[in-house]
Amino acid sequence: MNIVFVASEAVPFAKTGGLADVAGALPRAVAELGHEAALFIPCYRKVWDHAHELIGTGLSIQVPVGAATVRGHVFESRIPNSDVPVYLIDQPRYFDREGFYGHLGHDFDDNCERFVFFQRAMLEACSALGLRPDVFHCNDWQTGLIPIYLKTLYADVPGLSGAGTLFTIHNLAYQGLFWHWDVPLTGLPWDLFTQQGVEFHGKLSFLKAGLVYADVLSTVSPTYAREIQTQRQGAGLDGLLRERRADLRGIVNGIDVDSWSPSRETMLAERYDLDTVETGKAACKAWLQGHAGLPVRPEVPLFAQIGRLDPQKGWDLLAEVADRLLQEDVQLIVLGTGHPKYHDLLQSLAARYPDKVWAYLGFSDELAHQIEAGADVFLMPSLFEPCGLNQLYSLAHGTVPVVHATGGLVDTVVDLTPATLADGTATGFVFGEPSSSSLWGALARVLDAWRDRETWAKLVRAGMSADWSWDSSARKYVEIYREIARRKRPEPATRDQEPSRLR
Repeated sequence: MNIVFVASEAVPFAKTGGLADVAGALPRAVAELGHEAALFIPCYRKVWDHAHELIGTGLSIQVPVGAATVRGHVFESRIPNSDVPVYLIDQPRYFDREGFYGHLGHDFDDNCERFVFFQRAMLEACSALGLRPDVFHCNDWQTGLIPIYLKTLYADVPGLSGAGTLFTIHNLAYQGLFWHWDVPLTGLPWDLFTQQGVEFHGKLSFLKAGLVYADVLSTVSPTYAREIQTQRQGAGLDGLLRERRADLRGIVNGIDVDSWSPSRETMLAERYDLDTVETGKAACKAWLQGHAGLPVRPEVPLFAQIGRLDPQKGWDLLAEVADRLLQEDVQLIVLGTGHPKYHDLLQSLAARYPDKVWAYLGFSDELAHQIEAGADVFLMPSLFEPCGLNQLYSLAHGTVPVVHATGGLVDTVVDLTPATLADGTATGFVFGEPSSSSLWGALARVLDAWRDRETWAKLVRAGMSADWSWDSSARKYVEIYREIARRKRPEPATRDQEPSRLR
């Protein structure tokens, strides 16, 4: 099969979150299963800043954006360690900026225009390059118009006619909502701006367009697929998702084992595997403690957290239990940036507990790897988490995760109980209610388990023994691509058909 992936970011070219990890790894995994794959992303300024090898294709494309015609160019690269081509849509007016979607906490005012251009330019380039995909795999709101474009404006374009679409939701909370007067920018007729179409509470919704018009929908864990069909986590779209539940799949993300395996990561103080985890992890922990200016104490459990300092990540819960935890004989390292109130919290904790707390308020990919390898416990009390990757990175490194029972966290971490300890499946600690008391109950269990070195060793080894590579997930995606190909509509919708028949 021939699969064209479309995303707004992808490792190593541009990253703000887990979408980039998926978009940079899944196409390669699909190609390794014997299929053709290609990836399209925007050509942001940071792509040039990081000096990735880009080759001009010589392809110049002209795209209607509202009443204007905007010219763009296409560059080509490769996903590392593969032959999968990456096509980067270049238009400096839209993408030569400091941020991808906004700057200094504010979205760009012209995001609708920017991503209309990206999606239409991708379709134009795909046709001009002769890629002829069987399926477009679209990801999040920035690609949500592609399914409807393929049924309307691009229904008769050579190489695109008959292609199916899979639309993957990485986080339903981000919807691509714009005021209704932006509809003309899309080139779509006003009669699609309805409750059955792309209208959402009076606004234009890119995400809803993908949910309504894609052939099949997926999200990044089975539990999250169920959660988003509820009023509590459906973000106002739960009714639509329940209507399409027969077309909704949940597939847990994998991890790039070439990049996130302690036996391969060159930046670690000492590489290790299952046979050498005891000595290797001890060396990584000692290095990390020294780097953070904390006392090098192997007997103390070293807790860690990496990611956005944001309420969604459970930081209000962590704030409530932080002093109680730090009154124990523990250490805490945090890597991340986000809401100023959490910056203040961490700076205050570091000042009051200088031998126990170190916070790096920024981001460093190298330090993230070193923390995963050197920490003993990873804190991930997210209020909701579609899939999560850090708990998988932690398991791969023998770092025991503490997670809230939501989304992909509960799908990937097995709670320590007498039964799961006995059968060797326990890999971490799971707490049920998103409350500080429930989180503290899990942390108390962590401290008890830490004192039992045999139990702790079993947790470490069980986590490291699990296979979280992309191979299994990629095979499930290939099954969906084949299903879409079998379900292709006999006749693509034409421009003059009624909107109600486009679904």
